[in-house]
Amino acid sequence: MNGRALGSGNRLMNYEQMLSDALDTVKREGRYRVFADVKRRRGAFPKAEVVKGEAAKQITVWCSNDYLGMGQHPKVLAAMHEAIDLVGAGSGGTRNIAGTTHYHVELERELADLHGKEMALLFTSAFVANEAALSTLATLFPGCVIFSDEKNHASMIAGIRNGRGPKQIFVHNDLADLEARLQKVPRDTPKIIAFESVYSMDGHVAPIAAICDLAEKYNALTYLDEVHAVGLYGPRGGGVAERDGVMHRIDIINGTLAKGFGVMGGYIAASKTLCDAIRSYAPGFIFTTSLAPAIAAGALASIRHLKSSNLEREQHQERARALKRRLAAADFPVISGPSHIVPVLVADPVRCKALTDVLLDRYGIYVQPINYPTVPRGTERLRLTPSPQHTDADMEHLVNALTDLWSQCPLALIESLAEAAE
Repeated sequence: MNGRALGSGNRLMNYEQMLSDALDTVKREGRYRVFADVKRRRGAFPKAEVVKGEAAKQITVWCSNDYLGMGQHPKVLAAMHEAIDLVGAGSGGTRNIAGTTHYHVELERELADLHGKEMALLFTSAFVANEAALSTLATLFPGCVIFSDEKNHASMIAGIRNGRGPKQIFVHNDLADLEARLQKVPRDTPKIIAFESVYSMDGHVAPIAAICDLAEKYNALTYLDEVHAVGLYGPRGGGVAERDGVMHRIDIINGTLAKGFGVMGGYIAASKTLCDAIRSYAPGFIFTTSLAPAIAAGALASIRHLKSSNLEREQHQERARALKRRLAAADFPVISGPSHIVPVLVADPVRCKALTDVLLDRYGIYVQPINYPTVPRGTERLRLTPSPQHTDADMEHLVNALTDLWSQCPLALIESLAEAAE
């Protein structure tokens, strides 16, 4: 900007001020996000360090989506080191231009096998996969109506919007509302039911089999986001659909390599024809540099390990149950749900932010506040994600810290944080 602020000089608008006003609104509402400067320690997860200036303080991470700690697994790290040593760092371009390596080909085969599909297609993230797939399908099926659960992830909403086709938003997990909407659309009209298996902010699980029944009854495709379930559920980590024995009834599965598998990237798995069509038409695939080979190699090692090992899944579920029991016994408002997600309702953005600030500064507990627009206003929460590596002592420290702080008002929390910082 040549040393001058946006909107300076002879411009009619002060762009810098407009941006500052927008940021002030977020701050005033108590939902301004501050990123913690965290250094994870290899082999010590969930322990890490938070960096403040020249100082570093040990913390326990309670909000990571690396649910099983696979980002630290020796097999994953070894595979990534080996790939870097063999082929170097970057992929060299988009998949169409030098960016397809043998690691990508192997990974897509492994993912297709994981979900019992003919083909899988890699993306740089599950967000990009959802946006690209849903927006492209809306254009490839003229007049297609997409039926979307009201609590679907922002990536699915973006894909549906960008497809610019008709849509119907049905009440969360409400089969009656979904069927009522399906009944109003002619049977020969293309239709897609888009929903998630595990809803990551509440921990709810979709009635997948029943939704498949409706899809078959009304001639609709099913599009299932298993992002918060792959690696974590099912005999081989294929997700809730695999656990429930209905994976073969799902037409398109979206998943991630960044959560249960602990690395990075996203994908869809479906028929060869559908994946080939997305590959050929989706800008989000065609014009994006592919995942680095080392990342693909790490994800490949993680998936192969979790296909044959249930130990991590069993430990993960036990830890989630244990934390829910401890919080309930201490009378905290845990949002009940059958999944591994442990949300604790705060219902105030300022208090939620203050709680997390004091937990980090005073107790060495790292958990990010979940505020609007991630969740509706008035439902602000702490979202705790226990892993197999969290110990009973970690849980006791967390519950004791929350007990110390919970009854304090936001002002007292903020004042105590200011005192600690002096």
